[in-house]
Amino acid sequence: MVEDDPQLVRALVINLQARSYEVDAAPDATTALRLAAVRGPDVIVLDLGLPDLDGIQVIKVLRGLTRAPILVLTARRSSDEKVEALDAGADDYMTKPFSMNELLARLRAAERRADSAPVREQVRVTTAEFTVDLAAKRVSRAGRDIRLTPTEWHLLEILISNPGKLITQRHLLHEVWGVSQSNKTNYLRVYMAQLRRKLEADPSHPRYLITEPGMGYRFEQ
Repeated sequence: MVEDDPQLVRALVINLQARSYEVDAAPDATTALRLAAVRGPDVIVLDLGLPDLDGIQVIKVLRGLTRAPILVLTARRSSDEKVEALDAGADDYMTKPFSMNELLARLRAAERRADSAPVREQVRVTTAEFTVDLAAKRVSRAGRDIRLTPTEWHLLEILISNPGKLITQRHLLHEVWGVSQSNKTNYLRVYMAQLRRKLEADPSHPRYLITEPGMGYRFEQ
């Protein structure tokens, strides 16, 4: 728990410990990074407004230390700041004031993702509708191979390799089309629609390739 408001920290620690969480509290970035390196946390809850280092920079450094899910809990509400945090490596984003029940639900979701074997280390991902073989770069549905274009495959591979994590539009555009096309969100809409038509049972109500309006996409297994 990385938060410089002592009253909020006390309230959160009490609530989390009552639900059998073991909590390390850090009032600043320096303490947080030291604890992350030593303790190996399962989940990190991070405020962005820290006294010694901006939270976005903390996320970037944390990503070099741990793959634990990072849940941002902050008063910053702008869409640009959310996108910046997610692009830096955060897995989820909540704004203050917040509901304790929602925070607990998001922590449980983060734990489930952390407990699952990372898909990027698997060779095969199977859903009720389709199977993706990452090593062979093949996709099949109902026993039949599905032909994807190189661009469709690249998008799918990025999403599949980050299950449950929101991948921002900017990140996808940069990775697939390059920096010069980082504002061409219409590209994403077209190619995601094509992927859904090929993979989803009901493309207009996707189960696996989910849109987060105005922000990006995620793969839900």
